[in-house]
Amino acid sequence: MAAPEPEVLSPAAVPDLEWYEKSEETHAPQIELLETTSTQEPPNPSEPFCPRDCMVPVVFPGPVSQEGCCRFTCELLKHIMYQRQQLPLPYEQLKHFYRKPLQAEEVVRKKSRAEVSSRKCQQALAELESVISHLEGLFARTLVPRVLILLGGSALCPKEFYELDLSRLAPYSVDQSLSTAACLRRLFRAIFMADAFSELQVPPLMGTIVMAQGHRDCGEDWFRPKLNYRVPSRGHKLTVTLSCGRPSIQTTAWEDYIWFQAPVTLKGFHE
Repeated sequence: MAAPEPEVLSPAAVPDLEWYEKSEETHAPQIELLETTSTQEPPNPSEPFCPRDCMVPVVFPGPVSQEGCCRFTCELLKHIMYQRQQLPLPYEQLKHFYRKPLQAEEVVRKKSRAEVSSRKCQQALAELESVISHLEGLFARTLVPRVLILLGGSALCPKEFYELDLSRLAPYSVDQSLSTAACLRRLFRAIFMADAFSELQVPPLMGTIVMAQGHRDCGEDWFRPKLNYRVPSRGHKLTVTLSCGRPSIQTTAWEDYIWFQAPVTLKGFHE
């Protein structure tokens, strides 16, 4: 049997993968994750991609930290907003570009055109950074088994929604966990290979709502509790399920977890 060809991802297909490869966490003193081919089955040509529902399972060969779970959530939020064209550039590039001071001769030439775009960008970045900051606070207070990223429409009836299922993970301390950067590479490689965004039509600007599950008594005061919230059943759905080789929390423990909604609706912008 001929040896399988190595996986090759073109820069055009994965515009922000290079950023993850250069992450400063690559050399962190954590357990390095070794790539294997046994956790991902090749796609079946007879089963075409369903544009309304897609599931991407990702298996890590060991435990991950709570900080890692938060990082997965925040990076997926940034990635979805860019892939669904709510941001004109990947988040890190956008932050660098719009916060880089202009040279004196560029100010006059670009002032009229750039002012409006810059204001929109600054507002979008500020709102996104606020949500990310409060997500970090929520993950520090409680385990977060599930996260929803809802685009368009409302929280009850979005046009698109993306679910990150963390309930199968067993969070450990940073010292005992896999490298977050290596886990991010595996996560985004699985999303890229699933080709979950190519079949979708080019969207208009839409509001983005972030929801997360947390313990009802975690003391969260920024995210708003939604006691009777039900996950939508309509609209395009992408579910990313993360798991590892350790047992997760008992299923009955999730009965004390409720949905929390960010009080800010993220607004994208076009240049």
